[in-house]
Amino acid sequence: MRYRFRRPPRGAPTAAAAVLALLGAGCAAEPEPDVFTVMNSSTDEPYHSWDQEAMDRCGEEVGVTVRQISVPADQLVPKALRMASSHSLPDVLVLDGSDMPQFAEAGGLVPLAEVGVPTENLSEGARSFGGYDGTYYGAARSVNSLGLMYNKDILAEEGVEPPQTWAELSETAAELTEGERYGLAISALSTADGVYQFLPWLWSNGGDERRLAAPEAVEALEFVTSLIEDGSASRSAVNWTQADVNDQFIAGNAAMMVNGPWQKPVLEEHPEIDWGVVEVPVPEAGDTPVAPIGGTTFTVPVNEEHPEREDTAGAIVACMTSPEAQLDWSLKGSNVPVDPQAAEEYREQVPELAPFADQVQTARSRTEHVGTDWNVYSQAIGTALQAALTGEATPEQALTRAQSQVEEELRSRR
Repeated sequence: MRYRFRRPPRGAPTAAAAVLALLGAGCAAEPEPDVFTVMNSSTDEPYHSWDQEAMDRCGEEVGVTVRQISVPADQLVPKALRMASSHSLPDVLVLDGSDMPQFAEAGGLVPLAEVGVPTENLSEGARSFGGYDGTYYGAARSVNSLGLMYNKDILAEEGVEPPQTWAELSETAAELTEGERYGLAISALSTADGVYQFLPWLWSNGGDERRLAAPEAVEALEFVTSLIEDGSASRSAVNWTQADVNDQFIAGNAAMMVNGPWQKPVLEEHPEIDWGVVEVPVPEAGDTPVAPIGGTTFTVPVNEEHPEREDTAGAIVACMTSPEAQLDWSLKGSNVPVDPQAAEEYREQVPELAPFADQVQTARSRTEHVGTDWNVYSQAIGTALQAALTGEATPEQALTRAQSQVEEELRSRR
């Protein structure tokens, strides 16, 4: 058999090389001609049923049967790699945005432009989220980001407006802190939740994960640290997941929180809480907010055995991520469409989450600049967060160490 997977450039991360090795071995069983498979992590209800309904609709539109293969999120990539080793990957593979680059770097994904998936209306955020090395491989159906969510009643009682700048946030959070109630709740874990929440402060200040010891990065961590030190945010933030942050907000232990649109279903279980959302505050008035964009992407794996199936897989992806499909899924799943037209309609139908649709327009992917090395940077940022917020090191010391940690780890991988 002949394979068209390219080898990664010299010095490419070992993860990509491992993917490549798996992608180039074994032979696949013959697929049913008119049956196409989509593998995702949509194991929970009602999402699994919603997904199958969308696949049935798209299958009818394309003229094939679409079958869903759902596995737990933490098992999806390992399973995909095992399937790749026997050339039995599904026709469409739904990957988390942070996992997609390792498959793209190994040459295992088809550029979506080659299989007819529209790309002309994509925002820069959507391009960065679904792209690798300048090529668009993953189409998003809906995405998420972060915003500042606040209790309208508490802010009204205190006579304050939702803050828009760092200075306003510091002042407002201090004013809203009273008794056992903090002005602001955040997640500052050393894991993905905490790192995800630190990125708006870093990126909106002009910081860059590739230069963690730079003044812009240090200023961002100093700002977050100041919220803890002046008592406006709880020191327990170093132990809180984003779900914990939402629990604190619901319990009345925080007047504001940084969180995402996925919390809407939980918040709706508490109609006594009148909440609102604004974009994450920026360093100075007029600055552009830059937050991370999260979610999954629909990709088309390279099919060496049956390349003629790739175009049909592309048609399924185009249908599953059409503006209409984006709006439908976002309304059901409390996420945000990436298509501008769908996003505008979403703003009208879900005005309470409209700021997230605005935030997504300037958001960017965590892997945009560092690709498959993102986990290295994420671990270093998480370690720095913990060190600074627990007082083990100053923000400058913590981020200087983080920069050294990244450089040392990347050298060891080369």
